[in-house]
Amino acid sequence: MKLLVVNPNTTVSMTRKIEAAARTAAHPGTEIVATNSRNGPPSIQGYLDVSTCVPGLLDAVAAHPDADAIVVACFDDTGVDAVRCVTTAPVIGVGEAAYHAAAMISPKFSVITTLSRSLAGLEANLMRYGLDRRCVRVRATDVPVLKLEENDPQTIDKIRAEIREAIDKDRAEAIVLGCAGMTDLMSNLSEEFGLPVVDGVTCAVTFAEALVKAKLSTSKSCSYA
Repeated sequence: MKLLVVNPNTTVSMTRKIEAAARTAAHPGTEIVATNSRNGPPSIQGYLDVSTCVPGLLDAVAAHPDADAIVVACFDDTGVDAVRCVTTAPVIGVGEAAYHAAAMISPKFSVITTLSRSLAGLEANLMRYGLDRRCVRVRATDVPVLKLEENDPQTIDKIRAEIREAIDKDRAEAIVLGCAGMTDLMSNLSEEFGLPVVDGVTCAVTFAEALVKAKLSTSKSCSYA
């Protein structure tokens, strides 16, 4: 099985982090091919970045027509519908994967993301997926996406603080990490807080493998034709 993991932004260091998480999650027989857009924004933080990164994302997908499944590694699920229009392979966005996983293991969850301007898009996605009733709150740390690449202890402390608020005030029973750049934090934060901390990259990879094994493909009957 060949699984294409595409980072829709142009930051190679984030792609390498995402690749490492994908390889850890994948079955030994799965070939992980990780890449990023060649053209577009260095990070995706709000509606403008979401729009301008789609051409580069589609070019990256087109370069791997033999992929059995595709993971779009942006928590906004950037361009997922567009990618589904150009392939029959299953296409999984890391945001949708994380939300569904959290809903399967907890009655209610909170999302911890980066900048405040990302909140509206994430909340709209939750409504679209029918999971807004299960998400008690989407919380912004106001940490820029690329700041996550620096491994700054103060940045991690801001994420920890929002998780604590989500547990104490939202009564969240699971936490969703709302950025693919947070993928390396899942295990340590789960252990620290004693509840599931969900990473979308891990979930998207395992869901994509399951769809391929189930011989399910993207429907071409109408919307994605």
